[in-house]
Amino acid sequence: MVSLPLRLKNLFMKTITIEGQLRTEFGKTATRQLRSEEKVPGVIYGGAKEVNFSVPATALREIVYTPDFMLAEIRVDGKAYKCVLKDIQFDKVTDRLIHIDFLELVGDRKIVVSIPIQFTGTPAGVKEGGKLTVKMKSLNVKTLPEHLVEHIDVDINDLKLNENIRVQDVKAPNMEIMNSPRIPIASVAMTRQLKQEEATVPAATAAAPADAKAAPAGDAKAEPAAKK
Repeated sequence: MVSLPLRLKNLFMKTITIEGQLRTEFGKTATRQLRSEEKVPGVIYGGAKEVNFSVPATALREIVYTPDFMLAEIRVDGKAYKCVLKDIQFDKVTDRLIHIDFLELVGDRKIVVSIPIQFTGTPAGVKEGGKLTVKMKSLNVKTLPEHLVEHIDVDINDLKLNENIRVQDVKAPNMEIMNSPRIPIASVAMTRQLKQEEATVPAATAAAPADAKAAPAGDAKAEPAAKK
C-alpha cells in the first residue's frame, strides 16, 4: 500500500476517496468505450511508477467542481495513492470531463500547487465606507506534502482606504510563494457615494467664512442705531 508517512501534520485535511479501475487497454477505441460508459480516464504520476486508471465521472464531482483544496486517496488494483489534483481536461464542445491527472505525494519531495486564500477580518477602509475588492483567490506555492493546508489565511483588518495587500505581504510558513511579490491580492477603494460625500465637504467649508464675514458687518450697522 502506497501512502503518506504518519508524521504528516495535515492528516485532518479534507480528503476524498476515489475508487478507480486499472486501465489495461489504451488507444482511441478504448478511450471512446470508457467515455460511453460515463467513465473518465486518468493518470497518477510523481511516485515510483505511473498508474493509468479509469473512474466513474460522478466520483470526481466533489474534487473537480469546487474551489476548495483537498487531498485525494485513489484506490486502484488493491493499492492506495495519496494525491492532489493536478490537471483536468474538458471537451471543447460538450464541456464534459474527458481526462484527469493526479500528482502522487511523496513525503520528502516538494510540489507546486494552487491553494485558496481565506481573508479574515473586516478592513478598516470598509468601516470608513470603502469597498473591498478581491483580486486573487489563490496562490501558487511550493512546499513539502506535510505542510499542505486547505487555505492560506490573510488578515485584512488593517487594510485602509486606497491601500493594497500584495503577495509579498502574505505570511505562509514552510511555503515558497511562486507568484510575483508585487501583485495585489486585495484592495479597498472609495465607493461613488463616499467620493460624493467628500466632494461636498470642501464646498461647505469654503462657504462658511463668507457667512462669518457678513455677520459682523450687520452687527456694526445695528449698533449705532441702538445708541440713538
